[in-house]
Amino acid sequence: MEHSDIILKILAERNITPYRVAKDTGISHSLFNLWKKKPTSNIYSGNLVLIADYLGCSVDYLLGRTEDPEVHQIEPRGVDPARR
Repeated sequence: MEHSDIILKILAERNITPYRVAKDTGISHSLFNLWKKKPTSNIYSGNLVLIADYLGCSVDYLLGRTEDPEVHQIEPRGVDPARR
């Protein structure tokens, strides 16, 4: 599984739109669309860090290096539940 697939899967599980992540983090919304069309593991490290912080998980989880559900279940720091 590509890293972008993991990120998009987490977003879907949490009902967070790529548009919301893009708006809240400054990451280009078109990047998420590109990932949907062409999944990749070639993701800029700065974006991985921003997305991990936003989702409240580790970069290692996004990279598929750990499957620790405890890391995955951390409450997101960047998500205001009212804005989902």
